[in-house]
Amino acid sequence: MFSKFLTTALRRTVPKPCHGTRRLRLFSTAAAAVGEPYEEDTTGITMKGVKISGRPLYLDMQATSPMDPRVLDAMLPYHISRYGNPHSRTHYYGWESDQAVEAARAQVATLVKASPKEIIFTSGATESNNISVKGVLHFYKDKKRHVITTQTEHKCVLDSCRHLQQEGFDVTYLPVESDGLVDLEKLRAAIRPDTGLVSVMMVNNEIGVIQPMEEIGKICKEFNVPFHTDAAQALGKVPIDVEKMNISLMSLSGHKIYGPKGVGALYMRRRPRIRVEPQMNGGGQERGIRSGTVPTPLVVGFGAACELAMKEMEYDEQRIKALQERLLNGIRSKIDGVVINGSVERRYAGNLNLSFAYVEGESLLMGLKEVAVSSGSACTSASLEPSYVLRALGVEEDMAHTSIRYGIGRFSTEQEIDRAVDLTVKQVEKLREMSPLYEMVKEGIDIKSIQWAQH
Repeated sequence: MFSKFLTTALRRTVPKPCHGTRRLRLFSTAAAAVGEPYEEDTTGITMKGVKISGRPLYLDMQATSPMDPRVLDAMLPYHISRYGNPHSRTHYYGWESDQAVEAARAQVATLVKASPKEIIFTSGATESNNISVKGVLHFYKDKKRHVITTQTEHKCVLDSCRHLQQEGFDVTYLPVESDGLVDLEKLRAAIRPDTGLVSVMMVNNEIGVIQPMEEIGKICKEFNVPFHTDAAQALGKVPIDVEKMNISLMSLSGHKIYGPKGVGALYMRRRPRIRVEPQMNGGGQERGIRSGTVPTPLVVGFGAACELAMKEMEYDEQRIKALQERLLNGIRSKIDGVVINGSVERRYAGNLNLSFAYVEGESLLMGLKEVAVSSGSACTSASLEPSYVLRALGVEEDMAHTSIRYGIGRFSTEQEIDRAVDLTVKQVEKLREMSPLYEMVKEGIDIKSIQWAQH
């Protein structure tokens, strides 16, 4: 694990003691820290009364992705020996860190076909979304008082819009079609003379649908309205061209593309220039947009992850598509009543959101304790309300409650997919055996026609 890398690096760094001299105490704190080797917890945990021993197979790539070992290799020197502050311009340590940050900036820019000068490093897509939505409207508040977004955006975009509403701005929440895509004519009709921003997510985190970015960009350009997109789930997975898509602002995240957590970026167009009001005050780093010391190791890791994605995107897409088909066909060949949520044609293959009729989502999740997946419904929180994204698609409440999101990624294997199929089928069949509704359906009774009486 990481401690082994650190120990090896320290052995190379710490000089061997000369005969007759005392050993130098270099890196004593770090050395003490790695003195106790990392031991993985094998006792397991108990969650909601269910004992989980060992580590389940991981199919939740939309939540986060494992770090690519090549990314870790790129980061390690900047954790151990090249630890200078990139804003220290008076000595070598600062210069080499600054060079590394700028190299990473270029790597991120290349992946989205932008200029490095248009990339601002942040702590992640949530911060980038906040800067974009609040920052633009605050800067142009004298003339622009209206925002357009969709009902299926990420929570941080929706909450930023609600924050603006509390400040007196108007927000239009566009509905989506049953496949999760925006109706372009409704978007066009919603634009007003005082519209200051259109914000539409490129790839939805819950259902994986890919919005028609070029068409949306053309409409925004026609009306001269800035276009923001949350591309956290799209970066490195689908081709992005900020020029073709006419994107003004774009939010990016590191840990969704096999990079480190805690780092992201904001693309800000320079021509025509888009202005924002900074959401954090400080030393004026990142062109004054995002003050605070840029974390060199995280930024280097983010850049390395972008470069790897650039090289391997096409291969990853083909492989992930094959695994998605294997998962879907495997489940559908053994059980009925399986529905794909969102567009089948316009979706990222690594996100497969399925609803299983006559099964309760939380029961299915708890039964799938050997597979790390997430539910499209909010049943894992204190609320029993189904997912707001699925509700926006018009999915009936009973089906919205049964949704499971399978996230397939670069390191997923055929064996993991086959195991996930077996466990899912077994659990769905088990829960349906206990379901009186499923018995009635098998007998040919139309459940929707039944008038349920209250006692």
